[in-house]
Amino acid sequence: MQRERVADDIYVFTSELYAQVTAGAVITSEGAILIDTLVFPEEARAIKSFLETRLSCPVRYVINTHYHADHTYGTCFFEHAQVVSHAKCYDLLATRGLEGLTQAQQSTPELRDVRLVLPNLVFDAGVMSLHLGNKTLELWHSPGHSPDSIVCLVKEDRVLFAADTLMPVPYFVDGSYEDFIASLHALKNGAYENVVQGHGEVVLRGEVEEKIDADLDYLAHIRRYVEQLIAEQRPPDDLDALTIEDCGKSRIPLNGLVQDLHRGNLHALYHQLQTEWIHTL
Repeated sequence: MQRERVADDIYVFTSELYAQVTAGAVITSEGAILIDTLVFPEEARAIKSFLETRLSCPVRYVINTHYHADHTYGTCFFEHAQVVSHAKCYDLLATRGLEGLTQAQQSTPELRDVRLVLPNLVFDAGVMSLHLGNKTLELWHSPGHSPDSIVCLVKEDRVLFAADTLMPVPYFVDGSYEDFIASLHALKNGAYENVVQGHGEVVLRGEVEEKIDADLDYLAHIRRYVEQLIAEQRPPDDLDALTIEDCGKSRIPLNGLVQDLHRGNLHALYHQLQTEWIHTL
C-alpha cells in the first residue's frame, strides 16, 4: 500500500492489491476521519496502525462513500468509530453487500475476518456537515457510479475526496449514465486544491476541470456510438470496435483494467438505450 500526503493534515492510501483503490485520512485536533477503508484486512490494519500508533490519532469517524466492497470491507477494523454514509448505502450494504461478502469469503480466504458494518449516521438529501476538531467535511450525494455514491470535501483545505465519481474512466454499470453526467457537472468550478479519485492518482488543482471535461466528453462519445449502432440495428458484438482510445482515454491506468470498465459501460448503455428504443415503438 502506498501512502501520500496531499496536505498538512490529509493522507491518501492507495492499494497495491486491488485496482489502485484509495482511502483517505483527515487528521484533526480531536482524532481522525477516515474516508473509505480498502478491501483487504491487512490494508485496513496498516492504516489503523499508522494513524493510531504512529500518529497517536484515533479514528473517530469512518465515511463509506458507497457500498462497494473495495471501499467498505476494512470498516470493521475501526471498532470505535462512527460510520457515516448516504442512507442508500445502508440499504445496499444490508442486501447486496452482505450477499457479496458471503460469496467473496468462500473464494478468498484473506477476507475471513471481514464483517459488514452498517452505518450508524446517515443522511438523505442536501449537504451533511461533519465537524471534528479543527476540520469540517461537507458530504453530498453524487450518484452515477452507484446509487448511493457520495463525495467529501475537506472545507478548510479544499481537498475533495471524489470517490468513484472520479476515476481514470467513468464507470456506471452499477449506477446510472444520466446521474453520472449530472454529478460530474456538479463538481465543476469547485476551486479544489486536489481531488482524490476513488482509484488511481490524485488530480492536481490545475488539472481538475480538464479531467471533468474529459470524462464528460467520454460519456458523450460512447452514447453517440451506441445510439448509432441501435439506429442501424447492429448487434452488441459491434460495440467492441470502439476502443477506449477512440474516446480520448488511455488503457494504461489501473494496470489495464480501464479497458474492461469501458467495455462494461458500452454494453450497459446499449442495453439501456435499446430497451428505451423498443418501448417507443
